[in-house]
Amino acid sequence: TQRAFTRDRPETMTAVIFAALALVAATVAMHTLGLAALLRYFLPGVAQPRMQFWHTVRLLIGVAWAVSLIHVAAIAVWAGFYHWAGCLPDFESALYFSGVTYATVGYGDLVLPVPWRMLGPVEGVTGGLMGGLSTALFFAFVSRVYAARHRGEFYDAGD
Repeated sequence: TQRAFTRDRPETMTAVIFAALALVAATVAMHTLGLAALLRYFLPGVAQPRMQFWHTVRLLIGVAWAVSLIHVAAIAVWAGFYHWAGCLPDFESALYFSGVTYATVGYGDLVLPVPWRMLGPVEGVTGGLMGGLSTALFFAFVSRVYAARHRGEFYDAGD
């Protein structure tokens, strides 16, 4: 029996679309779980009374690092697929291509083979959407800090 999907060459565009949908779902799930964990872990720190300036700095750095790790994990998932499917010669190239594509930089020095080339734009759109979701989370944290400051729960480093 002939399979519709092989590592080296998908037999149909349907297989490529299925792979794209699975990768998008995995990326969204990773971000949803990761951002939910961040909210549980970091948000109580924002609600502390009289939050000091350096506490706020540490909080926002921690959120930025954690969000960046979520993005790197998503890039690695896409890269793992590219490497597994034989789209790129090695994992390092796959990771580089995925990072450039996910971040929508798109240098063009590495490209996917013709049967898989539609995954590039899908990864770029997904990276843009996940970047927007992460920006929204970061904005929520900054908004909470700002609100705490104007409730008198925040004081500057000099206090």
